[in-house]
Amino acid sequence: MVREHIEKIPGRREDSHKRDYGNILVIAGSRGMTGAAYLSSQGALLSGSGLVTNGVAESLNSIMEVKLTEVMTLPLAETQNHSLSLRAKDKILDFSRNCNVVAIGPGLGLEEETRKLVRELLAAIEVPVVLDADGINALQGEMELLRQRKGRTVITPHPGEMARLMGASTDEVQSKRGDIAKSVAEVTGAVVCLKGHRTVVANSEGALYVNDTGNSGMATAGTGDVLTGMIASFIGQGVDDYSAAVSAAYLHGLAGDIAAEKRGQFSLIASDLLEFLPEAFDKAGI
Repeated sequence: MVREHIEKIPGRREDSHKRDYGNILVIAGSRGMTGAAYLSSQGALLSGSGLVTNGVAESLNSIMEVKLTEVMTLPLAETQNHSLSLRAKDKILDFSRNCNVVAIGPGLGLEEETRKLVRELLAAIEVPVVLDADGINALQGEMELLRQRKGRTVITPHPGEMARLMGASTDEVQSKRGDIAKSVAEVTGAVVCLKGHRTVVANSEGALYVNDTGNSGMATAGTGDVLTGMIASFIGQGVDDYSAAVSAAYLHGLAGDIAAEKRGQFSLIASDLLEFLPEAFDKAGI
C-alpha cells in the first residue's frame, strides 16, 4: 500500500534545477528551541528539497547561520522573550508567496503574541501549510480555523497536541487513534498525521494509513520535527498532501529502524534520523 505513495516522489532529472524540487519556508525556533528549527529544516533539505529557508527570531539568526549551512535564514521581528512577534507577519507573507509550502510550529514557543501570529498566518497564507507542535498548540479550542484556511493543510500532532486541539483527553485520543484522525480530517479538511506508535495518517475523503515502521528509540525530543520537514519537502516537490504524509511517516520510521540497528534504540537521537535518511531512501528505492 505504501509503495503507491512513495512512487509519487519525483526522481531527479539530469537537466534539473534546484527550483524544480521545491522552495520551502520553515517557521520554527525560539530561545532554547533552536534545535527544533535545525531538525525540521534539515529534514526538508535531506528529503530532496531544492531550497529551504528557516524563518527565525532575528536575535537567533546568527545561531541558525552557524547550525545551518545549506539552509538559508530569514531573520524576523521578535518579542522581548526572543519569540516571533506579530510584526513578522508581513515579511513572512511576502516571502511565502514565492514558496511551494510553509512549515509552521517546531519550537515556536507558547508566548501569546506568537500564538496570535500563527493564527493570523494560517488565515492569510495561501500555499500549503504543514502545521506542527506549537503551531497546533496555538489553535487550542479553535479547530475551526483549519477549515477556514484558503490553502491546503497537513497537521502533525502527537496525542497530547491532538487532545488540546480537540478539547479531549490524551487517553481518549490514544484509545481511538484511527477514528479520531479520520474525524478531525473530515471536520477540518486537513490531512492528519497523528504521531506515535503506529503513526496514523487520514484525509477528509476517509482514507486511512497505519504506519508499521519505527521503534521506541524514536520516542525522544526532535524526531517529530524531522517528520515535519520531510512532509513539507515532499509537498514542495509536487506530491499530494496525503501521499506526502504517508511516505514521510514510512521513511521517517525506516530511518529510525536503520538507526536503531546500527546505534541501538537506547541511545538513538533525532539527528540520527537525519544521518540515516539517505539509507532509508535508498532502501525504499528512491
